[in-house]
Amino acid sequence: MFKKILIANRGEIACRVIKSAKKMGIATVAVYSDADARAPFVKMADEAVHIGPAAAAESYLVADKIIDACKQTGADAVHPGYGFLSERTSFAEALAEAGIEFIGPPVNAIAAMGDKIESKKLAEKAGVNTVPGSGGAIDTTAEALEWANKIGYPVMMKASAGGGGKGMRLAWNDKDVEEGFEATKREGLNSFGDDRVFIEKFIESPRHIEIQILGDKHGNILYLNERECSIQRRHQKVVEEAPSPFVTPEMRKAMGEQAVALSRAVGYYSAGTVELIVSGADKTGQSFYFLEMNTRLQVEHPVTEAITGIDIVEQMIRVAAGEKLDMTQDDVKIEGWAIENRVYAEDPYRGFLPSTGRLVRYDPPVAGWTGGIRGVDGIRVDEGVAEGGEVSMFYDPMIAKLVTWGETRDEAADLQIAALDAFEIEGLGHNIDFLSAIMQHPRFRSGELTTGFIAEEYPDGFQGAPADETLRKRLAAIGAFIAAAHADRARRIDGQLGNRLHAPGEWSVWIEDAVMTVELSGDRIMVDDAVIDLSMEYAPGQRSVQAVFDSDEDGEGGETMTVQVKPKPAGFRLVARGASHDLRVLPTRVAKHQKHMIEKIPPDMSKYLVCPMPGLLVSLHVGEGDKVETGQPLATVEAMKMENILRAEKSGTVKSIEAAEGESLAVDAIILELE
Repeated sequence: MFKKILIANRGEIACRVIKSAKKMGIATVAVYSDADARAPFVKMADEAVHIGPAAAAESYLVADKIIDACKQTGADAVHPGYGFLSERTSFAEALAEAGIEFIGPPVNAIAAMGDKIESKKLAEKAGVNTVPGSGGAIDTTAEALEWANKIGYPVMMKASAGGGGKGMRLAWNDKDVEEGFEATKREGLNSFGDDRVFIEKFIESPRHIEIQILGDKHGNILYLNERECSIQRRHQKVVEEAPSPFVTPEMRKAMGEQAVALSRAVGYYSAGTVELIVSGADKTGQSFYFLEMNTRLQVEHPVTEAITGIDIVEQMIRVAAGEKLDMTQDDVKIEGWAIENRVYAEDPYRGFLPSTGRLVRYDPPVAGWTGGIRGVDGIRVDEGVAEGGEVSMFYDPMIAKLVTWGETRDEAADLQIAALDAFEIEGLGHNIDFLSAIMQHPRFRSGELTTGFIAEEYPDGFQGAPADETLRKRLAAIGAFIAAAHADRARRIDGQLGNRLHAPGEWSVWIEDAVMTVELSGDRIMVDDAVIDLSMEYAPGQRSVQAVFDSDEDGEGGETMTVQVKPKPAGFRLVARGASHDLRVLPTRVAKHQKHMIEKIPPDMSKYLVCPMPGLLVSLHVGEGDKVETGQPLATVEAMKMENILRAEKSGTVKSIEAAEGESLAVDAIILELE
């Protein structure tokens, strides 16, 4: 077994590898850039070596620096994590030349699976289903009809040089092919100067399902069941679960055996993932097709660990050291259900714009890296950050992975909702509300998922999870309870309540467009004449409360809800169940005067171009005095290595420029003013 492992990565995956290595009694070495000098993974490792500036191209992607760090510390193996150098054949070869073991698959397997055309050919030879198609260009309508019937409807006719949605036509029958083939050819010629057209099977209701593979150097290869990864945004996975609600035992066996056959064809060992596209419209489960193979550890591996009890990182280390797998396919079971949500530094209320900055507050529902493979009471947090740390513009915006395990899918989803309610992050935008909304969504709970889930369910963006009448009344009760606690404290401070000796017992609560009357009387709480059975404790200054509804006489059972509390003028912001709820809370005797208050009208910001996210002002496309039209590019801001073009929302003339090129801007910083 290895004596010392270097982790050629950063963030939560570096922490994850260190945790398994420590459990095995293996010393660890971290490598870090300038931006990660104080990161948690650096502190977790036994040794740490600085390898360069913040930019990955000058640090984490420089193989020579990684190998030098191995020689400097005496590390005899390297775990690449995911991303960076994990699928670079040149890196694995360089390690071999230096006599350092690569904790991953053989070089030939990385190379073969890294080539999309070659990998599809290998998959076909290995008997793996691939998306049926004509392969080459089709010249005539008659030939197109022949191929369409051979493949089976529906089919997609595609211009060979097409893109951007042009040169594509869906055909459900012969008539569609007869009417659309020549039109597709003409569109290809007119748009791209190329009239070649090919046909392939159209996958209805596509689902993204993948098979986890684990093999050793002695020819043993197993599949560790499947993961459902269909909920994606712009091809980036957001939610993963295992097993899949769509996959039957027969389907799982067929998928797994094909994935093993492909792995065996390339002499695979270590952990790997075969990604498949599956037709959700075909309930027989036979319409699954090879997409690609990832020759590394996947981000979402914890859900597989949770349902199988297998530490995949530990197995990768043991395989690299030459050990045989200590299990057979029959030993791989499915116990319960696991769901992973990726907590990202992005703002769903602003179109998922990236958010960078300092984590002013970071308090997960359970401490990161505590508990076993299923965490603590079914909640596991894989994190690479700490309170006071910074989410940098140089790397992936992931803050943490929240994994829950339950006996059933509903239990795991309910645990996600509760854990997300308790997850505190302040200082930058995050997607916790959005994740909670997905967990509550009826379509998610039904398991009817496709890769278009987010685009279909949130076509106009995300505005928070909707609150039903029951939730609104519960929040009103909590708001009034908190307001009474503040008033009770005020009465103890001389003069603050005048001659009144008791906190008000009747409150008016504005929530969304509704006004509710809340009466607090002894142990009873009434909201609009409905009794709310609420048990909770609150002291002014608390950031969150645990509210229990509908418990029995002994205070047992009931529904527990964690609510984050943020004071506001004349009220509170209560964060729970996938949304931030602004409550205005006034004593009823005062509330009747609310109608006499002058409404504060917010300033007109339409004349300003403001920065929608923290970033670098790369360029200004206009100057003072320039006339601009609606939709015209005004500035370019870079954030998370992505350039975002900011356009004029109305016509006008540039009155003044308030920011300079090269300047780092905060969110909502004014760039220019129009008149």
